[in-house]
Amino acid sequence: MRFMVIVKADKNSEAGVLPDEKFLTEMGKYNEELVKAGVLLAGEGLLPSSKGVRVKFSGTKRTVVDGPFAETKELIAGFWLFQVKSKEEAIEWVKRCPNPMNGESEIEIRQVAEAEDFGAEFTPELREQEERLRQQVAAKN
Repeated sequence: MRFMVIVKADKNSEAGVLPDEKFLTEMGKYNEELVKAGVLLAGEGLLPSSKGVRVKFSGTKRTVVDGPFAETKELIAGFWLFQVKSKEEAIEWVKRCPNPMNGESEIEIRQVAEAEDFGAEFTPELREQEERLRQQVAAKN
């Protein structure tokens, strides 16, 4: 099972405040544990929303909206992608994480949809295409 582990932004991360060396060291140790356990598939921090954009869809119309975005509690400061046996295992790994923000913070855990989650609509041809694309991406990395 794969889970996206989402670190919620706060006013400091949105202001572009960078972590100090102590925090980076603690997070580096945590990430090493994840790698050694075979749990970590990917993980990155994100720049503030002031450096981002959103693309809004309305029928065939596309509108680009520049950041920053107002609702800090709804924004993402970073993420991990875990491969674990269960949601409970993902929770246990997250509980071991250093607090990602000074003070209050929140990490959201969401299961990644797998092919079988899409039912009959995900035809054998679509499954083959998906697998082919995954192989192409893996070959480039």
